[in-house]
Amino acid sequence: MPEDPGVYQFFDASGKILYVGKAKNLRNRVSSYFQKSAVVFGKTALLVAQVKKIKVIPVESEIEALLLEANLIKTFSPKYNISLKDGKRYPLIRISVKDTYPAVLTARRMDDAASIYFGPFPSSSAMRSVLRLLRKIFPYHSVLRHPPKICLYYHIGLCPCIPARIGLNPIAHDEGSTLIKEYKKTIRHIIDFLNGKTKKILQELEKERDALAKNEAFEQAALVQKQIDQIRYVTTSTHKPFEYESNPNLKSDLRRQEMESLQQILHAHAMKIKLPRRIECYDNSNFQGTNPTSSMVVLTDGEIDKSQYRKFKIRTVTGPNDFASMEEVLTRRLRHKEWPLPDLLIVDGGKGQVSSAKKALEMSNLKYQIPNIPIIGLAKREETIITSDLQEILLPKSSPALLLVMRIRDEAHRFAITFHKKLRSKNNFL
Repeated sequence: MPEDPGVYQFFDASGKILYVGKAKNLRNRVSSYFQKSAVVFGKTALLVAQVKKIKVIPVESEIEALLLEANLIKTFSPKYNISLKDGKRYPLIRISVKDTYPAVLTARRMDDAASIYFGPFPSSSAMRSVLRLLRKIFPYHSVLRHPPKICLYYHIGLCPCIPARIGLNPIAHDEGSTLIKEYKKTIRHIIDFLNGKTKKILQELEKERDALAKNEAFEQAALVQKQIDQIRYVTTSTHKPFEYESNPNLKSDLRRQEMESLQQILHAHAMKIKLPRRIECYDNSNFQGTNPTSSMVVLTDGEIDKSQYRKFKIRTVTGPNDFASMEEVLTRRLRHKEWPLPDLLIVDGGKGQVSSAKKALEMSNLKYQIPNIPIIGLAKREETIITSDLQEILLPKSSPALLLVMRIRDEAHRFAITFHKKLRSKNNFL
């Protein structure tokens, strides 16, 4: 049973579907029904007693799990799913697009022709989880008539408070018009997001970020980049519910496609590599040279494999020397003959980091008879791969290989930062 987000289905002895549910972690959620210590009552106890077969469909993100769950419940109307059987009680998202200051609201009926509706959702809590995620990315009004004063949500970055900002501040008319125009652009992004058009949103935001950076509006560009990062985090690669229904193995197929794509790209640049079923990625972290650390994260068959993660304190390097730190960490890692060797090593950085990694591998080859392992670097700018012979490969935005290397690089960065902050926090209390 995978530990991924996804949807699970319970069937009875005749093969009839009894229940559809979603989970952040399929293994934990499904097993919770059947553990000896689990206490279940009423309908849940009746459900568990009838379950003879379980089917799971792993997906890429919680958003996909929620949408697929809603689609399957609507399609099969399982006996123990009651939320979506009464059409009058569908939880819906309503956007009052015709208003001067559109609001994002909840509804039970489509009774306003001037609004756009999204749904139904399997439950109010599921719908509100979508709205919470959206609001963190795109702050919106949640009432039809916003009061002419700044609200609490404005101070925590969840509401733009357009009427209050226009009404209470002596700003010029064109500045007020700009606020309204920007807010309506936000509403369009929300509509596109709910329609599954995340690629379109990302393209528009990337253009906006680049334009702001070109005009040296770096703080605004950073805010737009934060929106881009959040969208990528909550959606990963968005696929429609019917894709998972037609192919329950879609996620594993996508992972293999990513590995094969990376293999083909490296082959085309004279790097002979077998299918990279185990990939290790390394990232260093320090603050002004203090508490230097490094992380090793692992993908197994394209999936994050936290059981294989390792963390290192840098021992021999003084000051912020990323190249020397990378050489030390890889030298120490390659001493561990009990750890499986990777099919590919990825270092977070450019030519300097790749050269340091090569040096560590060459020394280990001589000392420990470690076989040659392909090495690449992933430069932050333009998502460029640096090969072991220092060629630069610019991956297309649509490349499955790009999704794979970005996923492991971002995870290595997160893991390194977390470990570094923990060490720094401990030292602050010594």
